[in-house]
Amino acid sequence: MIEIYDFALLVFTSLFTMLNPLGVIPVYNSLTNNLPHKETKLVAYKAVFTATATLISFALFGNLIFEFFGISIHSLRIVGGVILFMVGYDLLQARKQRTKESSEEVADYAHDIAITPLGIPIICGPGAMTVVIVLYNDAADVSQKIVLFGGILIIMLTILISLLFGRRIIQALGENGNKVIMRIMGLIVMVISVEFFFAGLKPILRDILKVGQ
Repeated sequence: MIEIYDFALLVFTSLFTMLNPLGVIPVYNSLTNNLPHKETKLVAYKAVFTATATLISFALFGNLIFEFFGISIHSLRIVGGVILFMVGYDLLQARKQRTKESSEEVADYAHDIAITPLGIPIICGPGAMTVVIVLYNDAADVSQKIVLFGGILIIMLTILISLLFGRRIIQALGENGNKVIMRIMGLIVMVISVEFFFAGLKPILRDILKVGQ
């Protein structure tokens, strides 16, 4: 039983670090700033569901998906880095999303941002996908696999709660405080995006250079 406790600790620390339930709040608030309260809640539920389904799918079928399409996690890191960079740039400018005029536009916009970029790659990024694939492969038996899926669900529930109540925290800081946090998080997100991009680019360049030799 000691092994399963050690594995559970590894699961929770790894996933909490990669998913960062608190760090996603400013991004979520920026993307949903001009949406009605009902739509912001819907975005939170859809985003968390999308991220959860993606993580579980990658844990179960990640290796098969990559092999089938002939892609690598390095390519995914590059794409995720580009998307995160654009989101981070908007945050750095403290840029609010434009107001949607019709209810249909609001619904379409909420649906779009819930899936991407919020669900993927902000909540569920390349790093988190890689971690769950590795942890699933490292799980020695069924009980450890259950621990992995339980850890995913618990941390995703934590993220959902942080999204649903995070706006109140940001509102309590006021407009100036919100802008400061948005700019700080924008800078952090852009730095993370650069790390994602070059972490994916380096192995690809190494392979190209080897081929050329």
